[in-house]
Amino acid sequence: MSAVLTYCRTRKSTMHRENASPTLTPPFFVRLTARTALAAPFLVFVAAFTVSALTACATDGSSAKATTPSDATEAAAEKAIEALAQLAGERLAIADKVAASKWGTDKPIEDPPREKQVLDDTSKRAIDMGLDPALAQRIFRDQIEANKLVQRGLHLQWEASAEKRPTTRPDLAKEIRPELDRIGGALLATIRDAQPLLTSPRCKSALDRARQRTLTGTGMDALHREALDRALLHTCP
Repeated sequence: MSAVLTYCRTRKSTMHRENASPTLTPPFFVRLTARTALAAPFLVFVAAFTVSALTACATDGSSAKATTPSDATEAAAEKAIEALAQLAGERLAIADKVAASKWGTDKPIEDPPREKQVLDDTSKRAIDMGLDPALAQRIFRDQIEANKLVQRGLHLQWEASAEKRPTTRPDLAKEIRPELDRIGGALLATIRDAQPLLTSPRCKSALDRARQRTLTGTGMDALHREALDRALLHTCP
């Protein structure tokens, strides 16, 4: 490179003395004379190296700032995990209505036929969406167990204190189950979008952040906090 610079300065000085135009032609396009012909291969190499280096410098900054597809996919997956935690929290709020609908009736908290129906339907919908049905079932089973944990806890509270007992009885079939079905569909979509992280070693740290944001945003009491932990228990491997 120093040879190129020396050549350029020498050529410019010569042209100035000859009253030639001071504008220089790039060294690799100069008409070769008998003296410069020997240097031609070297000059071509330097020119190619310089162009390559300048191109790399020009593109380095932009490429460093660009988000690679894998980074974008992982960022979207982390947002999906956060949405999953929020939906789990929303489902736990509906558990209060489920508990109220069963309070003072002969309807049991445990409902194996209904649970099987939900899990079977989850598997079918997961397959249609290209999801692993075992993964979907695992997460949905946690939602069911968390829901029952809230129901049992509230029934114990209501048994101990008449003041806390519900004054209305929501309709389980017409009012509550449509809400649960809506959340179920949204949960399947978030599981699909979160798949890149659900099998990653970074899943647990992402889920912990999502859990904390959900707790902060909802102001859950101790019972529902415990239930949220149960709902997210097997989200990550």
